Amino acid sequence: MEKKEFWFIVGSQHLYGEKALAEVKAHAQEMTDALNESGILPYRLILQELAVSADKITNLMKEVNYRDEVAGVITWMHTFSPAKMWIRGTKLLQKPLLHLATQFNESIPWASIDMDFMNLNQSAHGDREYGFINARLKKKNKVVVGYWQRPELQKQIADWMDVAVAFNESFNIKVARFGDNMRNVGVTEGDKIEAQIQFGWTVDYFGIGDLVQYVNGVKEEEIDALFTEYEEHYEFDYGSYEREAWEASVKVQASYEIAIKRFLEDGGYNAFTTNFEDLYGMKQLPGLAVQRLMAQGYGFAGEGDWKTAALDRLLKVMSHNELTGFMEDYTYELAAGQEAVLQSHMLEVDPTLASNRPRIVVSPLGIGDREDPARLVFDGKAGDGVVVSMADFGTHYKLLINEVCAFEPTTPAPNLPVARVLWEVKPNFQDGVKAWIENGGGHHTVVSLKLTTDQIITYANLVDLEYVLIK
Repeated sequence: MEKKEFWFIVGSQHLYGEKALAEVKAHAQEMTDALNESGILPYRLILQELAVSADKITNLMKEVNYRDEVAGVITWMHTFSPAKMWIRGTKLLQKPLLHLATQFNESIPWASIDMDFMNLNQSAHGDREYGFINARLKKKNKVVVGYWQRPELQKQIADWMDVAVAFNESFNIKVARFGDNMRNVGVTEGDKIEAQIQFGWTVDYFGIGDLVQYVNGVKEEEIDALFTEYEEHYEFDYGSYEREAWEASVKVQASYEIAIKRFLEDGGYNAFTTNFEDLYGMKQLPGLAVQRLMAQGYGFAGEGDWKTAALDRLLKVMSHNELTGFMEDYTYELAAGQEAVLQSHMLEVDPTLASNRPRIVVSPLGIGDREDPARLVFDGKAGDGVVVSMADFGTHYKLLINEVCAFEPTTPAPNLPVARVLWEVKPNFQDGVKAWIENGGGHHTVVSLKLTTDQIITYANLVDLEYVLIK
C-alpha cells in the first residue's frame, strides 16, 4: 500500500493567458509540496499538467485508470474551469475523486485586489461550475471545503485517501473458505457473484483436506523457530497443564499459522474463514494461528462467514491494520447505568485491539470435538469507534453501521479463557441495540477504533451500498 499515490489535477483555462497559467502552476506546485511535507497525508500527492482542455483532462483520467499505483484523483479549481471540458474524462474515471474546494490565498487582499486578482483566484466560481457537472454525472465524489493549509482539512484529505486505497484494494480481495458456512445459520450466507460484481471480492471454497496437506508439510524446525518468536512477544500461561503438553498444543497452532499463511500466499488470498464444524484431519480449531495472521493484516471471520472476512480485510487496509478486527456480539451487561455489550469469540479475537501484553492460554473448547487449542487472551483497548456488519437481503446488500465507545474492563474474569472487548453502543443501549436488530444487523462484525463513520459512509457511496447509520 505504501507505493500508492494520488494525482492532483488543477482546473483552469486559456482565457486569461499564459502568464496567468504560469502563476496557477506555481501556486499548485507550492500547495502540492506543502501538503506532501505536512506529515498528515498517508500517501504522496503528484501534481499533473494543468487541466485546461477536454483532451488533456480525458487523457489524464485514462492514465489514472491504467496506472495501478494511482489510487485516486484530487481536483482543485484555481480559476473558473468550464465544466463541459470535464464531462468525458470524469465519465471515464473509474477511481475515487475528491473535489478540494479551497483557494491559494487564505484572505482577500482588500488593499490591492483588482480584476486580474479576481479572475486568477475565482475558486468560488470554479467550484460551482465543476460541482454542478459532478452532480449531473452522479459521480459520488467527495467534497472537502476549507483553507488547504489547515491541519483539520488535511486530515479530511488523509481520511479520504485511506478510503480510496481500500476501494481499489477491494477489487483485489480474495477469500479462501476452509469448509462451508456453519450449518443452519442465516446471517453468514450471501450471494458471492453479486459481491464480486459490486465490491470486487473473489470467494473460493476449499475442502479442509486441502489445508491439512499444507499442515502435514510443515517442518519441525519451522515450528520451533516460530515458537521462539512466540516467547518473545507473549506471556506463557501454563495454567493446570504440564509444560510439555502445553507446548505441544501451542506448536500445533504454530504449524497451522505456517500452513495457512503458505496456503494463502500460494493462492494470492488475503482473507480466509474457518469453521469448527469442518475440522476433519486437524487436531485443533485454529485459534492462536488465526489471531497471529489477523495481526499481520489478513481478513478473517469464523463459521465460514466470507462477507465479514472480506470486510475485515477491507477495513484493515483502510485503517493501516490499526485497532481494527473481526468481532462477535456475545453477551450483555444490563446493570442500570452500566449497559454494554461483551465482544469476543470462541478463540479468534484480533490482537491489534489488545490493551495489554497477550497471554497464550491453552483451554478446552466445548465445540468441535478436538484437542484443547491455544489462543491469545487479552483485554481490548478503550476509544471511540465504529462497528459494521454486512447483510445480504436477497435483493441487495446492506451495511449496518453503529458508533460505539469501547472501554477497558476493570473487573477480572479469571475463568474466561478468551480475549474480551467491551463497548457501549450509541446513542444509548436500548435504542442502539433495538435499531441494530430491527435493521437486520448480524452478530459477526468488524470493529475499528481507528476509522470514522464518515470513512465507512464514503466507501459505501463509492460502491452504491445501502447503509443504515446508528449513532
